[in-house]
Amino acid sequence: MERDFKGYGEFPPDPKWPGGARVAVNFVLNYEEGGERCVEDGDPHAETVLHEFGSLLTVVPGARDPATESQYLYGSRVATWRILSLFKKHSIPITFYAVAKAFERNTDVVKRALDDGHEVASHCYKWQSYADLTDEEEEQYIRKAVESFKATTGKVPVGWYYGRPSARSVPLIAKVYRELGHEFLYFSDTYADDLPYYVPLPGSTTGEALTMAPYSLDLNDFKFWLPGGYGSNEAFVAAVRDAVQTIREEAQAGERYGYVTIALHARWIGRPSRMQTLKRIVESLVASGDVWFATREQIVRHFKEVHPPPRYAPAE
Repeated sequence: MERDFKGYGEFPPDPKWPGGARVAVNFVLNYEEGGERCVEDGDPHAETVLHEFGSLLTVVPGARDPATESQYLYGSRVATWRILSLFKKHSIPITFYAVAKAFERNTDVVKRALDDGHEVASHCYKWQSYADLTDEEEEQYIRKAVESFKATTGKVPVGWYYGRPSARSVPLIAKVYRELGHEFLYFSDTYADDLPYYVPLPGSTTGEALTMAPYSLDLNDFKFWLPGGYGSNEAFVAAVRDAVQTIREEAQAGERYGYVTIALHARWIGRPSRMQTLKRIVESLVASGDVWFATREQIVRHFKEVHPPPRYAPAE
């Protein structure tokens, strides 16, 4: 894909969020528990990122790490239920960035996600880097994810977020979905805008567009793990408050528009020591009265209806 440095420029389109909302907010729950790197699953070493040990952990190649594994178990066994209860209380639909293998290991979570009306987007089959694989190897993971989600959720995700993609990820998803007859609605491994935007769908002979749905690294609880990230619970609350206020003020002035993604990981935000942080964020947004809570699929479909995608030159 070519890099577009201009984007919407000074005058971005008005998405006309439903109900006159000034801001659209999407909560994303990264559900990776059971899909992380683990020697038990054939990986060369245990997971090295997004756990409470931080840099204190010494990874031994070929050796399991039960303590780190147990942190992921906490996300699946306890934290996810705590988080889902909060969103159910406020009738807020969220997006699961679900690792297919993780969903296979706890179908109770799958059922609850579907029963509560949440979106399931693909976070790939395993939570790992795909940059060092061959085309054939990555394509097989995509196909495994498709079949896995069909088995656990009864449908194929329309949206994808890798987290650790390769340069060929979008063309390969497009290829697999085209062959299998599935809808590839959006891809979220981009941080380039505050609104959805369009790019040519790789391999399309009819000039179709693919919607890029930008994700968030600044409003992301993984910054509790990063050195120099959120130094306190209130720092996360303040960051969300300021982001929403910026989008709100610009929308009120008719200057710029956007949606806000708040990114979560069960084993992080769902700990008792951090859960009140999420509760304060949710309650504050609910009380504001000018927020549209939506899944990423809802945001993308609404945007496409208000601002239909262009047609591009067909692929040869």
